[in-house]
Amino acid sequence: MQLEESGGDLVHPGGSLRLSCVASESIFAVNTMAWYRQVPGRQRELVAEFIGAGMTRIADSVKGRFTISRDNAKNTMYLQMNNLKFEDTAKYFCHIRDSWGPGTQVTVSS
Repeated sequence: MQLEESGGDLVHPGGSLRLSCVASESIFAVNTMAWYRQVPGRQRELVAEFIGAGMTRIADSVKGRFTISRDNAKNTMYLQMNNLKFEDTAKYFCHIRDSWGPGTQVTVSS
């Protein structure tokens, strides 16, 4: 499966972005999908994930600000990011089954 993220950008603190991850195959039957982020020199960090039965888990650092969603008809997973903070600056990756996308850069700066 190939994945392609998009939607990363330069945004001011307090701003919003929506990231998209388009899969080359159907995600209809996929229960576990996730968004990660990584800052150079640090480990990749889990941000949000589907954990089966339509349930989601959101990292404490972004809870209340980020939302994960999916559109099976479009083979797409989303990450809605609101009230962005400086510390949200990172490269964001989607992960479905054993596949990773190349990532999309989110930079929060004034």
